[in-house]
Amino acid sequence: MATREALSFCRLCMGHCGVVVTLDDEQRLATVRGDHEDPQTLGYACFKGMMAPEAHNSPARILHPLKRMPDGSFQPVPLAQALEEIAAKLGATLAAHGPEAIAGYKGGGAFFTSSSLRMLNEFLAAAGSPKAFSSVTIDQSAKAVAAGRIGIWPAGRDPFGRGEVFMIVGANPLVSVSMNGFDTRNPLKRLKQAKARGMKLIVIDPRRTETARFADAFLQPLPGEDCAILAGLIHIILAEGWQDHEFCARYAGDLDVLRAALAPFTPAYVARRADVPEAELRRVAEVFARDSRRGAASSATGPDMSPDSNLAEHLIECLNVICGRFVREGETVPHPGAILPRWPRKAEVIPAPRWWEHGYRSRIGGFGLIDGELPTGILADEILAPGAGQVRALIVHGGNPASAVPDQQRIVEALRSLELLVTIEPFMTQTARLSHYVLPPTLQYERADLPIFIYENLVSHDPYTRYTPPVARAPAGAGVQDDWVYFWELAQRLGLTLQHFGVALDMRSRPTTDELLAIAARHAPVAFAELQRAARGMMLDAEPQLVEPGDPASTHRFSLAPDDVVEELAQLARAGDEAGRGARHAAYPYRFAVRRLRDAINSACKDLPSVRPRVPTNALYMNPADLAREGIAEGELVRLSSDAGTIEVVAAADPDLRPGVVSCAHGFGALPGEPADPRTDGASTNRLISSTCDRETINAMPRMSGFPVQVARIP
Repeated sequence: MATREALSFCRLCMGHCGVVVTLDDEQRLATVRGDHEDPQTLGYACFKGMMAPEAHNSPARILHPLKRMPDGSFQPVPLAQALEEIAAKLGATLAAHGPEAIAGYKGGGAFFTSSSLRMLNEFLAAAGSPKAFSSVTIDQSAKAVAAGRIGIWPAGRDPFGRGEVFMIVGANPLVSVSMNGFDTRNPLKRLKQAKARGMKLIVIDPRRTETARFADAFLQPLPGEDCAILAGLIHIILAEGWQDHEFCARYAGDLDVLRAALAPFTPAYVARRADVPEAELRRVAEVFARDSRRGAASSATGPDMSPDSNLAEHLIECLNVICGRFVREGETVPHPGAILPRWPRKAEVIPAPRWWEHGYRSRIGGFGLIDGELPTGILADEILAPGAGQVRALIVHGGNPASAVPDQQRIVEALRSLELLVTIEPFMTQTARLSHYVLPPTLQYERADLPIFIYENLVSHDPYTRYTPPVARAPAGAGVQDDWVYFWELAQRLGLTLQHFGVALDMRSRPTTDELLAIAARHAPVAFAELQRAARGMMLDAEPQLVEPGDPASTHRFSLAPDDVVEELAQLARAGDEAGRGARHAAYPYRFAVRRLRDAINSACKDLPSVRPRVPTNALYMNPADLAREGIAEGELVRLSSDAGTIEVVAAADPDLRPGVVSCAHGFGALPGEPADPRTDGASTNRLISSTCDRETINAMPRMSGFPVQVARIP
């Protein structure tokens, strides 16, 4: 029986929806609903978020540290014992093999735990290891590469709330509730508000998505042709003279070089190659560049998981540059910082930093660091390849690399070979099952938190933030800890000092979660105690920040066409002859497109009792005409093959998917070698992907979408 209500916010995804929770007489989570008085999300809450009580109170939840026994079973052990044994093994690894033998992988469960989101990286840094990996580099690291190659405008792009147009490339934020630049605070309501004030929406996607249904201009190309489409749009804009001439004259470097490199990408060529009507391609260019003066282009995982992802993101930024789609001098900075410190925003270009060309290089492939991390595309190599620096111990924080990392066979082989694998995880995921120790964390409503402030401008378009206290208790007798506790305790046992957001922690006395959050929020415009008192958060706009004039002596320009980008464009043009219309290879006549689900986040939430009937499996969606042509009935098992592997999946119809394309969600299936029923367990699409072939040169990003596949009936 529910005895009280409390305000909080959901931390399953970037939406951070404001919610009202009810608690039973033991202070356990009973229900969750959207908070209609929340100033940011306006009552929105998705189904999976409202099913949080099923996770909190699940009989499958891990409530005590687990140790894998010699027979493969897991047994609960006291926390002190688990920590002592893990610390001893880590210490022995450090002594015998050095700091590079220890690595960490951070997933979504860590990113949305603000007191702990930097703890893994801080622990590794204290130990002297550069080998931090995360889901970001198998997701959207191409955005960092693009910024590193083209340069940075400190004030950012034209904001969604003030733009005349918004272009979405390969994203469906009405389902994913996540996208750079799009307002995902109650995304449907925010989109309708924007269109009501006159904003035009452009969507480029091989599926007529839930978001695309609101588009004023829509392109439905073949997957994997994002670069060709974007190159064609820029070609049209420059040929017609629709660019922002004044902005380009001052800030666009190598514009003539870019123009020459784009010469092969004529409207006719791009239309033929991507299989889109030439008139619609021109229409998109007109709406974005001719008919609108403000507004931006952005993307998500669609192009970033496809071939040539770094080039695709670079071309998106080129679109924004040539059209001058940035906040200008004297205008208000959309989100100057709420938790993060504010810094001067000037109307000038920070030249391309190319971070990966400086500092540490990986022993595998010589890859540099991107945002302080190595690309996850080489994680399996770092574990399996012998020699100095071989990774022998791995800590996984809030992630499931056995399911998430491309080339499942290889990453699982790597994980199984580790001398020590520790996972911080509330449920027995595929990765947890391979671990030597599993450490159970508190769940979201059991801990104090702030929004994911390292990406705070993606959470809110305004300088808004909020604090939540723990509003629910963990199940009686549970031995769960806030995630950061495990890192602090291990560091103390190893004699390490953790630097938490630049502040050295006192390793003699364990801090509280609130003390760690206060350190992270020390640059906020108001005191942390004031944030704690604001039940529905605070808008920190008392002192709006304006874009300052640029340095008159600055000659820095955006690098539109650096040598590596020019070479990538040339390679793209050469590949066009074999890409053409349809498939790149006669044996694989379809193209695969990754798919997002509303009721699951990769491998998370899909096994909750109320969610499972809604997401029973990761079906392979095809256009009804393709199903008919192949003689496949809905619900029939089919074999899906690429040049890297084969899986069995359940066929389903999707009339919104263009012909010639198949679509399937990731995060499903069993471990290699284990029996699995595609109808109830799904299948891992990562078995269709090679982590060693066709990966990007800067960030080792494997191709996870846009590649050729074959679909065959199972006799």
